[in-house]
Amino acid sequence: MSSGEVLDIAQQTVAAGAPEVSERVLLSRLRRGEPEAFEVLVREHQDRIFDFCVRMVGDREEANDLVQEIFVSVHQNVGKFREDSKLSTWIFRISKNQCINRLKYLKRRGRGRSDEYEEVGEGALSAAMGAPPTPDAALESARERARVQWAISQLEPDARMLVALRDIEGLSYDEIMEITELPEGTVKSRLHRAREKLADLLGRLEE
Repeated sequence: MSSGEVLDIAQQTVAAGAPEVSERVLLSRLRRGEPEAFEVLVREHQDRIFDFCVRMVGDREEANDLVQEIFVSVHQNVGKFREDSKLSTWIFRISKNQCINRLKYLKRRGRGRSDEYEEVGEGALSAAMGAPPTPDAALESARERARVQWAISQLEPDARMLVALRDIEGLSYDEIMEITELPEGTVKSRLHRAREKLADLLGRLEE
């Protein structure tokens, strides 16, 4: 089954607004192969996964392709999910691996990052860094979003990932440890250095 066919199945009934279900019930339905369950899964997670992918690769088109590949992988491997973490954490783990692999591929191809930026999570990042709130004016807001995404794009992929998971997606340290398979001390120290680097980069832009 192609990525397009998988997402077509998932998106056929999104407009109908299926009621939310518990993760355990949803997982049971997914393992029975119910198309409606996969639709619910995609609807609940696709926006956050897309935002995460944009932050990682800095390109909306690449991020859109990644989201399709990620949910194809979820669809194909849900039977192997051991329930040793939340379903959402498992999906982020798959997303992390797909993004890192895509970045390696793009680096080999010599492709640069896009100038297209997403605005979701801007407030969360600013708050985490202690930055002033984004100006209300649309032009200034767009410029601020672009500056923040540019700064994120200058980080190494692992640091970028930690900022995206913690400061933008708001995941707990326990979840991040499960996704990255890093000890808590390593996560916190690397995140601290990433935040310092972001603050330095943003400070230079304001000079």
